[in-house]
Amino acid sequence: MSAVSNVKWVAVSQAARILSQLANIFVLARILPPSDYGLMAMATIVTNLALLIRDQGTSAAIIQKEGLEHSTINTVFWFNILVGFTIAVIIMVSSPLIASYFKHAELITILVVLALVFPISSSSISHQALLERESKFRKLAFIELVASIVAMVIAVIAALNGAGVYSLVLQAILMALISSTLIWVNSDWRPKGKPTLAELKAILPFTGHMTAFQLITYFFRNADSMIVGRLLGVVSLGVYSMAYRVMLLPVQNITWAASRALFPVMSRQQNALDEMGRLYLQTLGFISFLTAPLMAGIFSVREVFVEVAFGQQWLQVAGVLAWLTSVGFMQSISSTTGTVFMAQGKTRLLMWVSLFNAGLHLGAFWVGANQGVDGVAEWYFYASFISGILSLKVAGKLVNCSGLQMLDACLRPVAIAIVMCAVVRAVYWHTLGLWWNNVAALIGLTMLGMTIYFAAYYLFLRETFNSYLSKLLKNKAA
Repeated sequence: MSAVSNVKWVAVSQAARILSQLANIFVLARILPPSDYGLMAMATIVTNLALLIRDQGTSAAIIQKEGLEHSTINTVFWFNILVGFTIAVIIMVSSPLIASYFKHAELITILVVLALVFPISSSSISHQALLERESKFRKLAFIELVASIVAMVIAVIAALNGAGVYSLVLQAILMALISSTLIWVNSDWRPKGKPTLAELKAILPFTGHMTAFQLITYFFRNADSMIVGRLLGVVSLGVYSMAYRVMLLPVQNITWAASRALFPVMSRQQNALDEMGRLYLQTLGFISFLTAPLMAGIFSVREVFVEVAFGQQWLQVAGVLAWLTSVGFMQSISSTTGTVFMAQGKTRLLMWVSLFNAGLHLGAFWVGANQGVDGVAEWYFYASFISGILSLKVAGKLVNCSGLQMLDACLRPVAIAIVMCAVVRAVYWHTLGLWWNNVAALIGLTMLGMTIYFAAYYLFLRETFNSYLSKLLKNKAA
């Protein structure tokens, strides 16, 4: 299956994730107060770390390994089962200490219940990796669509019936249970025989550095929440986490989709550097084409966007978004570098690059915290810009891509998005109070921005625009 076809079906599954996120933004955020989101954000710091430890890089190893035997898959399966149960026990036992650190006793019960996610989801890691290795993203899209919709609907019902923060907990558990069950049903592989230590040792060089990279990445991606929660309080963390959710839209739903679809293809072509470079430059250009206008658009209408999307209780989010929208775009580009490192088997180099980036971000968060939640977002931007340039430069060398080539791939959509942002922002300020209501203002300004961006792209970059369109239409016809 081609990379374009992979992207198509990954995009379908991501649409389900977006639907779930929008339900959290437009529905659950109107039912639940910022303090509930703050509590869930604190719990998520722990569960995100556990998710990384649970995988240990074994799914990436299954996808990347050239000669894959049943004994390897079987060993990985039982290893993941053991890790999943171990993590659940550790979270349950340590929940009082974590609650004490954040000074919120409610976290104990939340963490104990969320711990159930790990033994459930660990049982399907190997099966999902095999489906991705075989580029069976159509099946995975269906699975994730069903799981997202069912979990979202039940979470909203629970919130309406007074479940509070536990509606978010229930959503996470249902996502894991439904998706794991359906992955088992749709996979032909079944565990058979005993695991062997020799097979585990064979993949440790890859998975060890991969795990270290994931842990380091987790640390600096969650250090901001740990610092905000500890120094600025649960309400500030709730505000910051909501803005962070918006920032992650392009990373989780565009970059992650493209990287997930490209990894199996690039792994099969790991010795054809020129072809990998060509694919990578195309990926950077396409991601920029989508994420630059998205983040610029949110920046230009952030005040009315926050009021319409979240309600007036979340107005402080607009100030945080002023910085995090730029972070979102930068990370949508730089987050693609992990795919290059993994496809080339350079997980050790990936680990060292991420270690430098972690130190840079940690220092930035501490400095920013002295200026409040907006200060954390501002210094996040500075750190993301520097670390993003470094990651792209190192990854580009692995696939024969120069800095100028990568800049050329991203510059045009960024320039058009900046012009669009300036026009929309000017119209926004000059039409304050003239719109019928905020919903009408948001719709009108969004349509204006889309018209400017796509019209400019078609007029000045028609060949590229038609190329993207023809690939999508060709893939749809196929």
